[in-house]
Amino acid sequence: MIDLYTWTTPNGRKISIMLEECGLPYDVIPVDLGKDEQLKPEYLAINPNHKIPAIIDRDAPGGPKTIFESGAILIYLAEKSGKFLPAREPGRSEVIQWLMFQMASVGPNLGQAGHFINDAPEKIPYAIQRFVNESLRIVGVLNTGLTGRQYLAGDYSIADMATYPWVQAAWTPFKGLMPNEIGTLTNVQAWLDRMAARPGVVAGMAIPKV
Repeated sequence: MIDLYTWTTPNGRKISIMLEECGLPYDVIPVDLGKDEQLKPEYLAINPNHKIPAIIDRDAPGGPKTIFESGAILIYLAEKSGKFLPAREPGRSEVIQWLMFQMASVGPNLGQAGHFINDAPEKIPYAIQRFVNESLRIVGVLNTGLTGRQYLAGDYSIADMATYPWVQAAWTPFKGLMPNEIGTLTNVQAWLDRMAARPGVVAGMAIPKV
């Protein structure tokens, strides 16, 4: 059994999607970020970075194993289940490069764009424009990568699971801000529709239930 510590954010939903898709049994432990539950000492013992998600694999060889950082968790679950990450080249590095692109570029930049547009106490036009422009460039990279492909690495993988919650959350706001630019990203739109049709994605995006 896997304990999933999570909340209603794109990073959290990456892991619930993967757990739904690979069929590993798991329990959900909500960590309410609005109540600063991630800052409690008992959660610090699980994740020293005070972020979600984190997991505890109760069935790991040698005893319970704790893992934090969503990319590391996805790789761990893929290797544990034998699904959604090829064991050999060339497919393995293809998946990992798109996973790292999500971790290094998609999440940080789309997250900063959302922060400066919606949450910052002061509207800073330079910061908003910088992160919106970079987010648009990054989604354009995804659009290019999806040319002639159903999924980012060819076959459905943890790279898609990592990337989808971030792009899905940003897509409607970005359409409102930049309808002409977003309208040209037809590969991404088709990929979003394809992802949204998967039952495992639908179930994972609804976790935790709050």
